[in-house]
Amino acid sequence: MKNSQTITLALTGASGMPYGIRLLEMLLQEGKQVYLLYSKVAQIVAQQEMNLALPSSAKEAEVFFNRQYHVPDGQLRVFGREEWFAPVASGSNPADSMVICPCTMGTLAAIAAGLNQKLIERAADVMLKENRQLILVPRETPFSSIHLENMLKLVRSGAVILPANPGFYHHPRTVQDMIDFVVARILDHLGIIHTLIPRWGIGN
Repeated sequence: MKNSQTITLALTGASGMPYGIRLLEMLLQEGKQVYLLYSKVAQIVAQQEMNLALPSSAKEAEVFFNRQYHVPDGQLRVFGREEWFAPVASGSNPADSMVICPCTMGTLAAIAAGLNQKLIERAADVMLKENRQLILVPRETPFSSIHLENMLKLVRSGAVILPANPGFYHHPRTVQDMIDFVVARILDHLGIIHTLIPRWGIGN
């Protein structure tokens, strides 16, 4: 894929925030243009799971992550939860791909139902209607029949459901290795070359 690939990354309030933050790091490292959205509950989860205080202000968040990952101004843009003039809110200027990681069952259900009450839901709806790539990364377990029906509905609409289920064939030794397994699978679907984990059949 072209290096100017634009990716919308949304963080919602499901457990699994290290997956989303690691994915953000990798996307920025690979020079991708990233539009970042996150919910209020995602801020709570980030604090709980990573001791990470996500700024409430979009501008402050841009400054924070630019310093954290040493990226140039403009590569990362952060938008507020109801910033309806953001490019992600319109089919006239959609990103190439969108990933919701981690994705709550509530967010997944809202997208499946076509609800657009928050910018994350609207951005996902835009991706579906414009036939762009939408990847949802749920971590919930077990799944109820409602969850599964919503997932099936989204898959039939063109979305990819990529649960945060790490594998073990690469012999992970740390939690970071397990995080990287899931992030690697997301990067694969985005068409981004990486060396996070060894490929199956190579060196096995």
